[in-house]
Amino acid sequence: MKRQVYIIGSKGIPANYGGFETFVEKLTQYQASQEIHYNVFCLYENSQKAHIPGEYFSHNQATCINIAVPSIGPAKAVYYDLKALAYGIRLAEEHHDEHPIFYVLTCRIGPFIGFFKRKIEKLGGKLYINPDGHEWLRAKWSYPVKRYWKLSERLMIKHGDLIICDSKNIESYIKERYARYHPKTEYIAYGTETATSTLSYTDAQVNEWFQKQKISENDYYLVVGRFVPENNYRAIIQAFMKSTTKKKLMLVTNVAENAFFKELKAETQFHLDSRIRFVGTVYDQELLKYIRENAFAYIHGHEVGGTNPSLLEALAMTKLNLLLGVPFNREVAENGALYWEKDNLAAQIAVAEGLDQATIGQLHAASALRIQEQYTWPKIVNQYETLLTE
Repeated sequence: MKRQVYIIGSKGIPANYGGFETFVEKLTQYQASQEIHYNVFCLYENSQKAHIPGEYFSHNQATCINIAVPSIGPAKAVYYDLKALAYGIRLAEEHHDEHPIFYVLTCRIGPFIGFFKRKIEKLGGKLYINPDGHEWLRAKWSYPVKRYWKLSERLMIKHGDLIICDSKNIESYIKERYARYHPKTEYIAYGTETATSTLSYTDAQVNEWFQKQKISENDYYLVVGRFVPENNYRAIIQAFMKSTTKKKLMLVTNVAENAFFKELKAETQFHLDSRIRFVGTVYDQELLKYIRENAFAYIHGHEVGGTNPSLLEALAMTKLNLLLGVPFNREVAENGALYWEKDNLAAQIAVAEGLDQATIGQLHAASALRIQEQYTWPKIVNQYETLLTE
């Protein structure tokens, strides 16, 4: 009988965006073991194959189950996880699964997890947790919500049979902060694709995008990521405005005229600097690869979380990378990048533009080798399959 693995916490698959969504997509896409069957819960409205709530469908050999959840504000994600976990336990009971694994992505439902852990134990199952990053540090949360996240994280770690961390720094944090619970941990990184873009400068979508933005290859710095304060858009924009570079700054992000955008605009007056361009999101993955590959440099300002997907993609594809010098980023890139602090990015931009092609080539080779050796999806999926079939 196959080991049944129930995955709770992603918005679902098929997916072409989102960290956990991409992880589940790749975990099932690259599956090699025939000893595992994945059951993936999908948020009904997010599913590309949604028809009726609760409908089952198959994708990448996995059984996918749509879950309908009412729009109840920030609590919606908590309700979704609770409903999906309860559904998974019921399915395991009905199918008489032997030693099922319930893999919960992120730590949203800590205050309720003790109740579900008892049910899982009665099934002879195990509860695995991926804590993600330091969610309680995100600027978007109010003080009460941050307190909830910290409490929830603690209770998830307390009740988890195994804590799977995608960052060694997160693993160390879990072991130290929650030493009284003696958490059992496992480090398995996030992965990325390494194939180059199938597009060239002659393709229509490439020409259309570059002409629309009025830029050319190697003439721009690139930022890709969610438009949130902890990704340090303020520091990046302020530094770029101080720099003397003639290159553009292309910000590929889900920007909206929200409070953070208005505050940033009023504070920095970035709209008066013709070099700085918010260009929205790019959902065409081949086009995004091409944009990454042909940037002069990528600037990464993420400081909350573990192994960040956009960082891995940049290290695999972009020739030169300028990373905020926090432990998470240094752990991943090692000697394959330049590092900056919030007060010296403008100086690092000048350093980057003074590098010769041989040095840039050496940095690119080091970052690409780092990805190839440690962060490819086949390697990551193999590690998961080894763990899940033990």
